[in-house]
Amino acid sequence: MTEPSVLHDTKAAYDAVAPLYAELFSNALETSPVERAMLAVFAELVQARDAGPVADIGCGPGHVTAHLHALGAATFGIDLSPEMIALARRAHPDLRFDEGSMTALDLADGVLGGILAFYSIIHTPPRHLPAVFTEFQRVLAPGGHLMLGFFAGDDPQPQEFDHKVTLAYRWSPDSLAELLRQAGFVHVARTLREPHENERQFQQAQLLVRKPQEP
Repeated sequence: MTEPSVLHDTKAAYDAVAPLYAELFSNALETSPVERAMLAVFAELVQARDAGPVADIGCGPGHVTAHLHALGAATFGIDLSPEMIALARRAHPDLRFDEGSMTALDLADGVLGGILAFYSIIHTPPRHLPAVFTEFQRVLAPGGHLMLGFFAGDDPQPQEFDHKVTLAYRWSPDSLAELLRQAGFVHVARTLREPHENERQFQQAQLLVRKPQEP
């Protein structure tokens, strides 16, 4: 489980920048066709299984939650930052947003048809990420899907970088996929793209996996 100090620091950092973050990123999907395509695939798979709603974990100001909802997926948001949740509720009053941590979700076992963690695992210290994936496994229904978005690198070991908000980590897609496999997930698809001109000069990746069906 992530150390309380890390959670506290991450919450405080995002509370401090919440209005600016929302201003800068609430329309980010409009110029991100690769991410939109992967989100569409994710939403279609979740709806086909009809195993429960989608939790957008680390939802920030709620723009991706709203995008998934528009694609037809029953979606709600969870975020560590009270300020982010307040902004999300104000911008999308018809959707549900809850304060919470991915390290200990206030959800029953097997209630979710999908989990989206869109650039929200990047602040988790690498040694604690297996516990987060175990928690995701717990709340997903059999056959449920998980989609991760993250900053990618070639090094097999996670690399620290200055995210400007707070300390973050880049992951090799292969290394992260192996952690997911060890947590019991089955690989479905992945994408890797080069950064846009207005983005930091890191590759960006998405991994789509699913929880196996019960025997």
